[in-house]
Amino acid sequence: MRLHVYFRIGGAIFFGWLGWALSGPLWAAWNLYAPLWGSELNGYRLIPTAIGALVGAVITPHITIEPFVASRRILRRAPASDLVAGLVGLIAAGIITVIVTGPLSQLPGYFGRILPIAVFLLLAWIFVELSIARKDELLAVASRRREARESRGQQREHPGRPMIVVDTSAIIDGRIADISQTGFIWGELVVPRFVLQELQHIADSSDALRRNRGRRGLDMLNRLQKESLVPIRIMDVEADSAPDVDGKLVVVAKRLNSAILTNDFNLNRVAELQGVSVLNINELANAVKSVVLPGEEMKVQIIQEGKEAGQGVAYLDDGTMIVVENGRKHLNSSLDVVVTRVLQTVAGRMIFAHPKNGTENK
Repeated sequence: MRLHVYFRIGGAIFFGWLGWALSGPLWAAWNLYAPLWGSELNGYRLIPTAIGALVGAVITPHITIEPFVASRRILRRAPASDLVAGLVGLIAAGIITVIVTGPLSQLPGYFGRILPIAVFLLLAWIFVELSIARKDELLAVASRRREARESRGQQREHPGRPMIVVDTSAIIDGRIADISQTGFIWGELVVPRFVLQELQHIADSSDALRRNRGRRGLDMLNRLQKESLVPIRIMDVEADSAPDVDGKLVVVAKRLNSAILTNDFNLNRVAELQGVSVLNINELANAVKSVVLPGEEMKVQIIQEGKEAGQGVAYLDDGTMIVVENGRKHLNSSLDVVVTRVLQTVAGRMIFAHPKNGTENK
C-alpha cells in the first residue's frame, strides 16, 4: 500500500509538470491577443497543472504497479518452454529490426524515429506468438542438434566404434547381457527413451506374463549398465513420423547411421527393406551352434521320449535337439550314438541319430 502512495505522489508531480508544460504555448497564444480584451491569463495555467496532477495521482498505479504485478504472475505460471520460446522469438525480432532500421531511419521527420520502434513491436509480437505456438518443433530441432553433437563427441571419444540401437525384444530376451561380456560386440549400445518407456509399460501390464517379461527386460537393462564391456547409453531421441516402436527404431537407426540389435523377425525384415543393418541374436545363436555331419559319433543323455514310437530325445550344450531312434528304452541314460542326418528348420537345427551298435553306457 505504501508503494502505491509513493507512485501516486510521483505520478501527480510528473503529470502536473506535464500539464504546466503543455499549457505554456496555449497561454502564450492567448496572451498575444490579450491587449484586445485587456487581461492576462497566466494564472489559468494552474488549471491544467492541477488536472494533470489529479490524473497522475489516479492512474499512475494502474499503468505501472498493476501491469508489473500481472506480468510477474504470468511469468511465474508460464512453463519454462514457453519462456525459452518467447525469448527466441524476441531475439529474432530484434535481429530483423536491426537489419531494417537503416532504411527506415532515413525517412523524413517523425517517420524515421517512430517506424523502427513500431516495426520492432510488431515483429516482437509476431515472433513471440509464433515461437510459443511452434515450441515443440523448435525443441525437437534443438534436441536433434544436441544429439548429433553428443554423437560426434562420442565418436571422437571412441574412434571407429559404431553405435548399435537396441530393440525391446533383444533386451527382454536377455542373451544380449551374456553376449556383451564376451567382447564380440564392438560398438556403443544405444537404448532410445521410447524403448525404455515401452519396457516400463510392459512391466506395468495387468497380464502376468507380459508383466514378468517387462520386469525381466528392466533387470537385463540394469545388468547391462553394470556389467557390459561396451558403453551403453539411454538416448532421448524421438521419431514422431513413425506410428509404432519398430518404425521409430528404423528412423532412429537411419538418423544415427547405426545398426539395430534385435531378435524380432518382422523388425528384421522391415529394417533390411529400408537399408538398415540388423544384428539378429537368433541368427547369431544358430550360426555358433555345433556343426555335426552324418556319420559322426557322440555321447548324449536321453532325457525324454520322442513323438514317434521308440524315439528318445537328447540335447547338445548349445540347445540343439537330437532325436535318437530306438532311444526310448535308454531314457535317463548316457548313450553313444551315430548321426544319420541333419535337418535345418525355421526353428533351428535338428539332428537324427541311432544308437551305436545298440550299446548303452550308464
